[in-house]
Amino acid sequence: QVQLVESGGGLVQAGGSLRLSCAASGHTISTYAMGWFRQAPGKEREFVAASDWNAGSPVLEDSVKGRFTISRDNAKNTVILQMNSLKPEDTAVYYCVFRGGRIVLNRNYWPYWGQGTQATVSS
Repeated sequence: QVQLVESGGGLVQAGGSLRLSCAASGHTISTYAMGWFRQAPGKEREFVAASDWNAGSPVLEDSVKGRFTISRDNAKNTVILQMNSLKPEDTAVYYCVFRGGRIVLNRNYWPYWGQGTQATVSS
C-alpha cells in the first residue's frame, strides 16, 4: 500500500508563491509517476501536473504552464510542485497522486491519493 504525505500550502496574495511537497512510501515499484490534482469549491477535480520516474518531460495543465513547475527526487521518493504567480482561481485543495507506469490525465487511473492540502490565493 502506497502512502502519500503532503506538506506546504497555505494562504498567499495574488502574485505570490507556494511550494507543495509530497513524499511517497510503502511501494516497491521502480517505474512510477507522481503528480498533483486540484479541486476548487463546486468544481470537479482536475489534473495539474505530473512527472514520471525518469523525470522526463513533465506534463502540466495549460492554465499553469509558465507559472508552475514540477520536480522530483527519486532518492527521496518526493515530488515538488512550485507554484509562482498565483491567481485567485488557483485556490483549491491540492492532492498528490501516485501510479505505477506512465502519466495519464484521467483521475480515475491514479489509484493512490494524498489527503489533500489547501492553497488559498487572495485577490
